[in-house]
Amino acid sequence: MAFGFDCMDRISQFRFEPASGWESAGAVFLLAAGALFTTCKLLNYFRALLSIFVLPGQKLSKFGPTGSWVLVTGGSDGIGKEFSLQLARAGYNILLVSRTASKLDAVADEIKSKTPSAETKVFAMDFSENNDEDYEKLKQLIQDLDISILVNNVGLSHSIPTPFVLTPLDEMENIIAINCFGTLRVTQLVAPGMMQRKRGLILTMGSFGGMLPTPLLATYSGSKAFLQYWSTALGGELEPYGVTVELVQSHLVTSAMSKIRRTSVLIPNPRNFVRSVLSKIGRGSGLSAYAFTSSPYWSHGLMAWAITQIFGPMSKLVLGYNKGMHESIRVRALRKAEREKGKKAT
Repeated sequence: MAFGFDCMDRISQFRFEPASGWESAGAVFLLAAGALFTTCKLLNYFRALLSIFVLPGQKLSKFGPTGSWVLVTGGSDGIGKEFSLQLARAGYNILLVSRTASKLDAVADEIKSKTPSAETKVFAMDFSENNDEDYEKLKQLIQDLDISILVNNVGLSHSIPTPFVLTPLDEMENIIAINCFGTLRVTQLVAPGMMQRKRGLILTMGSFGGMLPTPLLATYSGSKAFLQYWSTALGGELEPYGVTVELVQSHLVTSAMSKIRRTSVLIPNPRNFVRSVLSKIGRGSGLSAYAFTSSPYWSHGLMAWAITQIFGPMSKLVLGYNKGMHESIRVRALRKAEREKGKKAT
């Protein structure tokens, strides 16, 4: 009992001192900073939801009247073909630029059959060659055209996910020539006319592979990251001239490049993807962290918001997921190649 009374005596002698003014101010500051941070994140989230699901994009007529021209690179298949068809229906004439003349002619014929009022022109060139003569011919072709919209869609990825040290030199060169030089050189031909007319739209197809460092697609990932910074810088340069620049970030879309045929919640077909792009021009769509950038397809926009605002595009968690996914794809691709090799041998 003596021990118990001794403890009570010690407790009764203890005095709680009030916090000093500096400590109170520090606590208030931390609470205010935390509240401000949380509020900003919530506002950013609701802004993304509004952009993705509610608010419309800018009207195409802002960038040029019907009857003016759209130049689409990589326009013979997939996303590029769909841009051509939908923009022709919107009243624009279409200039298709890609490698294979027969495919370009087929798309031009399809446009004429579905939209007889639209004019079409085709120009076949291989962007991987980075040929000065090709670009000079293209320059001559467009010099008298009122090009209101440029769709930089031409692109190349790796044949299969491949470690960088095993990537063939010609594959690296082709990816850089097509994704980077092709986009830059065509834009440099078209942009001066837009600046002079004080209107225009430059849409460049990006990729989550450029937003997220992607092991086993290192060269492709780097080329798309280059387009992100280039587009943002270009947007700042051309905005005072009334020209809108937008990099379109996307996850997978069913196409020849992705080698995916089946759609899902995260993988739209080209028609739905392009429709979302054209209906959301000027909307950040979940990517407020990047100026002059959008991710307009609804599930891609939500993914982009989560990656940039919660996980972080450079985090080891995201990097590890990306690496594991592409290692799995590589294993399946190599097994398929072995099976096809065996069939040929028999």
